Amino acid sequence: MSDARVTIQRDSEREERVVTTGTTAAALFEGERSVVAVRVGGALKDLAYQPGDGEEVEPVEITSEDGLNILRHSTAHVLAQAVQELFPEAKLGIGPPVKDGFYYDFDVAEPFTPDDLKRIEKKMQQIQKQGQRFSRRVTTDEDAREELADEPYKLELIGLKGNAASAADGASAEVGSGELTLYDNLDAKSGELCWKDLCRGPHLPSTRLIPAFKLMRSAAAYWRGSEKNPQLQRIYGTAWPTKDELKQYLEFLAEAEKRDHRKLGTELDLFSIPEELGSGLAVFHPKGGVVRKVMEDYSRKRHEESGYEFVNTPHITKERLFEISGHLPHYEDGMFPPLEFDEQNYRLKAMNCPMHNLIFRARGRSYRELPLRLFEFGTVYRYEKSGVVHGLTRARGFTQDDSHIYCTKEQMPDELDNLLTFVLNLLRDYGLSDFYLELSTRDPESDKFLGTDEEWEEATEALRQAAGKQGLDLVMDPGGAAFYGPKISVQARDAIGRTWQMSTIQVDFQQPQRFGLEYTAADGSRRQPVMIHRALFGSIERFFAVLLEHYAGAFPAWLAPVQAVGIPIGDDHVPYLAQFAAAAKAEGLRMEVDSSSDRMQKKIRNAQKSKVPFMVIAGDEDVAAGAVSFRYRDGSQKNGIPQDEALREIADAVERRVQV
Repeated sequence: MSDARVTIQRDSEREERVVTTGTTAAALFEGERSVVAVRVGGALKDLAYQPGDGEEVEPVEITSEDGLNILRHSTAHVLAQAVQELFPEAKLGIGPPVKDGFYYDFDVAEPFTPDDLKRIEKKMQQIQKQGQRFSRRVTTDEDAREELADEPYKLELIGLKGNAASAADGASAEVGSGELTLYDNLDAKSGELCWKDLCRGPHLPSTRLIPAFKLMRSAAAYWRGSEKNPQLQRIYGTAWPTKDELKQYLEFLAEAEKRDHRKLGTELDLFSIPEELGSGLAVFHPKGGVVRKVMEDYSRKRHEESGYEFVNTPHITKERLFEISGHLPHYEDGMFPPLEFDEQNYRLKAMNCPMHNLIFRARGRSYRELPLRLFEFGTVYRYEKSGVVHGLTRARGFTQDDSHIYCTKEQMPDELDNLLTFVLNLLRDYGLSDFYLELSTRDPESDKFLGTDEEWEEATEALRQAAGKQGLDLVMDPGGAAFYGPKISVQARDAIGRTWQMSTIQVDFQQPQRFGLEYTAADGSRRQPVMIHRALFGSIERFFAVLLEHYAGAFPAWLAPVQAVGIPIGDDHVPYLAQFAAAAKAEGLRMEVDSSSDRMQKKIRNAQKSKVPFMVIAGDEDVAAGAVSFRYRDGSQKNGIPQDEALREIADAVERRVQV
């Protein structure tokens, strides 16, 4: 037998080995249980792969991103096998890994019930314990069609092989663009076929190497994401390298569920999304209106201090405006259909920037006016598909805190520096502090982007330079730019570690050109300004939801709809607390007195449920001393506080924007 020289690459370390031809990747990493696959020439391979002479092999750990995807995709296959063993008539869709888990789509006569999921999970556990081997097999289109003749969705995928469009809906996980492969699940002892699926892999060597998994829920889903296709049943699950990690993830989900802004919005009487209005269209109740007003007022104050000028624009416009801006040909799917009257098409406003361009263009502009910073709380409307609408975080009507800055190219670097510093500091004021930056760039292979290579390079480099000065991690997002320019987005982690996209800053050379925007330079020439798009909250509704979940409804005193509630020990103490509340209101504080007939302990529980920062309690001793007692949200208490001192403590917490 001949030998093969193989190089093992681990991070920066390289090791050359001489092995017998036919040696598998599994043999190269024998004893290393955390290695579940290998990467050869940039492609992922099963451990059954036999490296050739001169090939470089990189181990893939189960804890890596690729390793987790392989684990979860393998678990999806076990799910599909379990479903077909319990529901023999079920037809297979697709089953790719997704963030933190996996799913598989099935065509079944009836939707899955919670009891069905329990049965399926038990069957999956049996398959896992059997240690069935995942075995890759190359096949032809003709043979695959014959073997999968009873699987109509798989037959459709075979016809998509090599079609780039398939990548968008998960089909690429099944067929890829190269040779067609099937994966057989083989009995560990006899080697007999237990089940098979169309898949490009790779997979774990055995089902026994699936350490921990759980099925989460089922939902309806259209085949390949199109409403024109049949509706299938999708089962979601999660899988992790250890049982402890699965437990931690489930605890994280439980905490996230407690913090769900939709749940808290109802419990705290902040907002609702009435059926009569429609999905993605929220109304804010008085308490939610207070929080929103405080958010807006503070933002407005900071913008005024930084030289912004406030504008207002209408909610509807002639369709032609969005043709000029380029949004209609590039973003029409995200806009509501046109409204026709006066023999013209009108559109609900989906973005504010074209209207701000009209304000700039309304009269001649001099270089002395630049940078010109326009700011608007502008309500926009976007046609989000019903399947992606999610409370306030993905809505159809929302208000952007939208700014557009017009400056010279010479001013652009400093303006970007100042903008990024401004938005980061303002986000910190609202209580977010853990950030990284993402730079979204153009895909040079796509034709959706406007402008020249030189313009994109200049705009991208300007943003890169500004990002580098913040001392934060910078993550690249190739192809994620808007059609008119690259962008930096501020990614913020909340109290339980979830990442939210917050502020965005985009450099745009295209819209000033399309709208013919000009200013008179110092030498009298006419020049085109640079346009910088900037949304700080993204949308007020979404930012409201993020803060609500970040604080689990317990807003810091400055944002809380009710900052203090007076709780009398007896009815005789109500007038005393009403006097204290009047003094608090005179100081600009938001205080109420609970004068209901409930017992004191019930009033305390109500205040705790409402997550009020300060409970101000008064009884005979407090009245006699001209004092009050504080009970805080954490259950601690401080007694006998003189009224003036108590007012100062509440006011100080509000002024310093601290959590109490």
